[in-house]
Amino acid sequence: MRAEQNCHIKDIQQFKEKLLVWSQQFEDVVWLDSNNYSQQYSQYDAVLAVDAFTSLKTDYINAFKELKDYQTQSKDWIFGYLTYDLKNAVEPLDSNNFDGLGFSDLYFFQPKRLFFLKGNTLEMKYLNMVDDEIQTDLEDINNINLAQNRSKSDPIKIKLRIHKDAYQEKVNTMLSHIHRGDIYEANFCQEFYAEDTEIQPLEIYNKLNSISNPPFATFLKCNDKYVLSASPERYLKKDGDVVISQPIKGTAKRAVNPEEDELLKKELLENEKERSENIMIVDLVRNDLSKTAIKGSVEVEELCKIYTFDQVHQMISTVKSHVKPETHPVDIIETTFPMGSMTGAPKFSAMKIIESLEESKRGLYSGTVGYFSPTGNFDFNVVIRSILYNATEKYVSYSVGGAITAKSDPHKEYEECLVKAKAMRQVLED
Repeated sequence: MRAEQNCHIKDIQQFKEKLLVWSQQFEDVVWLDSNNYSQQYSQYDAVLAVDAFTSLKTDYINAFKELKDYQTQSKDWIFGYLTYDLKNAVEPLDSNNFDGLGFSDLYFFQPKRLFFLKGNTLEMKYLNMVDDEIQTDLEDINNINLAQNRSKSDPIKIKLRIHKDAYQEKVNTMLSHIHRGDIYEANFCQEFYAEDTEIQPLEIYNKLNSISNPPFATFLKCNDKYVLSASPERYLKKDGDVVISQPIKGTAKRAVNPEEDELLKKELLENEKERSENIMIVDLVRNDLSKTAIKGSVEVEELCKIYTFDQVHQMISTVKSHVKPETHPVDIIETTFPMGSMTGAPKFSAMKIIESLEESKRGLYSGTVGYFSPTGNFDFNVVIRSILYNATEKYVSYSVGGAITAKSDPHKEYEECLVKAKAMRQVLED
C-alpha cells in the first residue's frame, strides 16, 4: 500500500530545484519534466521516482520476458530504461562497437518514494512508509539551501569518434545501400566524447534543461551512471486502450530575428526531403503499432506538423492505435522496439547496416526512459539530445544522428548533426 499526501506549493520552480537536490542522496533516481508542455504531452508537469524497493537489471537475453514478469508481479509504479541494444532481443542482431559507458541493457525499479507535480499541487505516494516519514522528507526538501548546493563543472574538451571526412564517407556508403535497394532510410549516428573527465551531473542537467526546455526532459541516476536529457521526442504512450507514438524526422535551426525564424519554420514544413523522411517513418510506426492494435484502429492524427522548441524547429507526426484491454503493455513496447525514428526502413536491414558503419555502441542513446503505472499505462521518451556519464570511468558522451535517404547530401547531414549537438556542446564547454 502507498501512503498518499497532497499539498500546495507556492514557488513551483524553486521547489523543483530543491527536490532534485534532495534526490541526489539516492542511488536510483528518475526525474521527468514536461517543462510546461504537459497540456500537450503529459498527465503531470513533472514526476520524481527515487529509492528502489525492488529492481530489475538485465542484459538483452530474455529482457522483455523478464520485464513482462516484473511489471505483472509488481502491479505498481515502475520506472527505468531500455537501451537501443535490446534490438538484439527482438532480431538476430548483435552490438560489438566500442562502449565507454557500460549501461545495463535494461533497468527498472519500483520506487519507495514518488512525487507528482501538477500546477501548484504536489502529490506524494510512499510505499510501505508512514505519514510522518512523508512529512519529514517534505521538511528536509523545503529546508535545502540552493545557494549552498550549487556546483560548477570545469569546461571540458570534446572529441569526435568519427571525424568529418570519415563521416561523409560513411554516409556515402549508406547511400550506396539505399541506391542498391537494401534500405530506404537509415538513422546514422556519431558520438562526441571526453575521457578522464568529471562533471557535476545535476548542474549540467539544469543548464541543458534551461536552454532547451523540452517536453521530455530527464535526469536519471543509476548508481554511478547518469542520463541528462533534453529530449523533444516521445517514443510511446499508453493511456487506457489508446497508444500514441510521435516520431520526429526533420530539424531546422532557430533564428533570433522573428521573420527569419518564421521563414526557417516554413522552409522545414515545405522541405520535400524532410517530409519524405518523416512519412517513411510514419509508415513504419503504423506497421509496428498494427501488431498489437485492434484491426483498423491505427490512424495518423498529425502528419509532418512543425513544433517549435528553444533550440530547434522539429517536424513531428502523431500516430494512434487502440488495443484490447487484455493486451500486455510490455508486448506493445516489444513489438515496436527500437523506435523507427532511430532505426530506418526496413527496420532489420537498417539496424544491420547501422551497426556496421557506426563506431560506438549506442547503449542508452536512442533507447528510452519512462514508467509504467499500476494500471498498465506507460509513457516513454526517446533518448536524444542527451549527455550520458559514467562517473566511475570518468567518461562523458553525447551522440547525434540524422536520417539518410536517397536525397541526402553528406555535407548537409553533417551540418544538421552540429545543429543537434549545439546545446550539449555548449553546456559542457562553457
